[in-house]
Amino acid sequence: MQVGVVGLGKMGAGIARRLCRADIHAVGHDLGAGALEALAGEPGFEAAWSVDGLLLALKAPRIVWCMLPSGEATQGLLDELRAKLAPGDRVVDGANGHYRDAMANAARFEAAGIGFADAGVSGGVWGLENGYALMLGGAAEDVAALGRVFGALAPKPGQWLHCGPAGAGHFVKMIHNGIEYGLMQAYAEGFALMREHPDFDLDLAAIAGNWLQGSVVRSWLLELARDALAGDPGLAGVAPVVADSGEGRWAAREAIERGVPAPVITTALMQRFASQGRDEFAARVLATLRNRFGGHAIPRE
Repeated sequence: MQVGVVGLGKMGAGIARRLCRADIHAVGHDLGAGALEALAGEPGFEAAWSVDGLLLALKAPRIVWCMLPSGEATQGLLDELRAKLAPGDRVVDGANGHYRDAMANAARFEAAGIGFADAGVSGGVWGLENGYALMLGGAAEDVAALGRVFGALAPKPGQWLHCGPAGAGHFVKMIHNGIEYGLMQAYAEGFALMREHPDFDLDLAAIAGNWLQGSVVRSWLLELARDALAGDPGLAGVAPVVADSGEGRWAAREAIERGVPAPVITTALMQRFASQGRDEFAARVLATLRNRFGGHAIPRE
């Protein structure tokens, strides 16, 4: 079996390696020569220096897994593949794209006789070793035909989920990331509260380790927090700036559009904006108003 993988960043490279190690021949393409060179020693991997070269290296019916950043890069690749693939071929969109885009793309590929599946992929850089959580959308026939591929990438062969029709995979991954925002924010606030108590000199890494043993708040995120705190208790080497992914914003918008209360997800998103300094002017306005009502100005350093 062969799979073409376009986009060999951290997750794309892990996907290519995991396929090879499951005896699936992976043909990979990336614009960065370094990404291709890094995979050169992987048994079963073949480098392609262009999309055309990748398609020529694959036998029909061809399977192409797209792992480029969401947005213009992925859409451009999908448009190119739709023009160059043949009926019976299949495409998997593994980017963190918007589910409505996946629905529209699925319809375009269907009209061309090409199968399409949208894959929500979770696991990060640890997916190579542990496997990836796969949330899949698409026609039952296409998803079933790709079962061996999904089984190779999942933690165990049967541990992947066909969520529903096209778009369902990216929708479920969007909500997954929104929940992740909330969990991360809750952990961050809890550890900050414990660190600031004046009467206790708490070992936060030890507390996280204790919570991992049977507590209802145990999780992989908590395990990562424990390891980070053990190495740098004050996290002095970490800048207090947190990026926000498109999926966090989409989840908040979905809640507004559906009229479904999602205060934790939405507040966690706003906190990420604040960490990026986007609340600085609002804070200045607030300070100005407080000062004019008799408060004491705090001089700017």
